[in-house]
Amino acid sequence: MSDSPNPAMPLSLGAPLHRPSQTAGAGAPARGGVEVAWARHLDEVREAQRLRFEVFASEMGARLQTVVPGHDVDLFDDYCEHLLVRDAATRQVVGTYRVLTPAQARRTGGTYSDTEFDLERLHGLRERMVELGRSCVHPEHRHGGVILALWGALAGFMARNRLDTMIGCASIPMQHGGIVTGDVAASIWHQLRRTHLALPEYRVLPRLALPLEHLDGSLDVEPPALIRGYLRLGTKVLGAPAWDPDFNTADLPMLMRLADLPPRYRRHFLGE
Repeated sequence: MSDSPNPAMPLSLGAPLHRPSQTAGAGAPARGGVEVAWARHLDEVREAQRLRFEVFASEMGARLQTVVPGHDVDLFDDYCEHLLVRDAATRQVVGTYRVLTPAQARRTGGTYSDTEFDLERLHGLRERMVELGRSCVHPEHRHGGVILALWGALAGFMARNRLDTMIGCASIPMQHGGIVTGDVAASIWHQLRRTHLALPEYRVLPRLALPLEHLDGSLDVEPPALIRGYLRLGTKVLGAPAWDPDFNTADLPMLMRLADLPPRYRRHFLGE
């Protein structure tokens, strides 16, 4: 498999997926003047990768190893479904997620999260578990409409394909107030371990742990907005953060199950 999807082939080569068709909701307007769609061609994937590069490298200072200049491209992209949110007026991609399905995770030998954590305890969930990754939103569009559009499309994708579990790494920047430090990440971890820690049978260990013993974990800080949103959806933290030196972030392992969605979100996203 090449480092970029072959435009003449489907983006995913595993079990058939029930994505929205281009004429049945894939480009339907959502709140806030945005539209949501699944990428179907290489040029659309490139738009997502370009946004990721702008956010991760240009804005956050990540050191990306990419084969396409100005784009965030890695070996998992070929195997993923790419969800796009566009500004309805300009057609610019302003938000994206990528989704790695169970079939495609088997093809690539695992998930991105497997490279950061030992996920052995999640073995029994993998047949109906997808990985969400590379989530980002353009700085001028970081409002509820884009996030709700992404989450609504993801929930529908999960329900149509009879999948029930989502995992992923939620990143906390290591830089705070112009100073590179892990104190904020350590403090958020100490808060969430008291309130949102998963059951012991689902807890995982980082491969490169954030050195919590050398950090001040007593700061009164809030988790990033995206993490707060995940927690409202019933997401659990699976363990202590890993350190990602390339992205200069502390990554928390997160698990969300559709069964744990609060009733109001089930009605909003699944119509139940």
